[in-house]
Amino acid sequence: MKKYLLKFSILCFLSVITAGKLFGQAAPIDSAAVQNTTQQTIANFYIAIGQQSRLYSGHEYLPYERTIKGNALYPPDAETWASGEVNYDGLLYKGVPMMYDIYKDVVVVLLYNHFSMYTLLNERVHDFTLLGHHFVRVNADSLINDNSGISTGFYDQLYGGKIGVLARRIKTIQNSTNVANSLETYFISKTEYYVRKGNTYYKVGSQSSFLNVLKDKKPLLQKYIKDNNIQFRQDPEGAMASLAAWYDQNN
Repeated sequence: MKKYLLKFSILCFLSVITAGKLFGQAAPIDSAAVQNTTQQTIANFYIAIGQQSRLYSGHEYLPYERTIKGNALYPPDAETWASGEVNYDGLLYKGVPMMYDIYKDVVVVLLYNHFSMYTLLNERVHDFTLLGHHFVRVNADSLINDNSGISTGFYDQLYGGKIGVLARRIKTIQNSTNVANSLETYFISKTEYYVRKGNTYYKVGSQSSFLNVLKDKKPLLQKYIKDNNIQFRQDPEGAMASLAAWYDQNN
């Protein structure tokens, strides 16, 4: 019966898509009706296809030992699933319960049974959005003559225009001995920043290094910083995003 329903849903899905193409020149009200019907059919299609969706391809995700202090996940609360979007295997999935494991650099998704956790295959993830942050995957192997030291992985896109500003969220595990002479294990966080200009990436860590990448507009950017009281040290991410946007608009 399930197999029949699946085939029926697929046929309906294809039929409505075909109908949308055939009547693409109809009046606006008819086009809207076809679009609404198409969207509903697509939703029903995914419900019917269930666990056979291409999104459900990955590896089982195993949580960390509870003895490790801190958290490797984004958002920081490991018990909370956030609704996000992921462009996976060429398809965009919305409303996906997910988290981002910064330490392992993998996207963790809740399985359709609302219990099991698994990781998406990195090479199939083009980008994903979580809690207002858009993460894109950079493939360092595809870059030519890159000396920035950027590595393959997911980067938080702070600004994405002709100029790109990316933040690499990093978690490492450290060990230390406390006052009771007991070994403690905990996560340490740090962030690295990169500017993409053309097809080249530059690692930046200060206002001066950032401005050196955009040196053709450096005096004007310095004036913009002063006129708008931009505090780079207090909010480097907001500052870089604002400066990159200004550069795009005035270049």
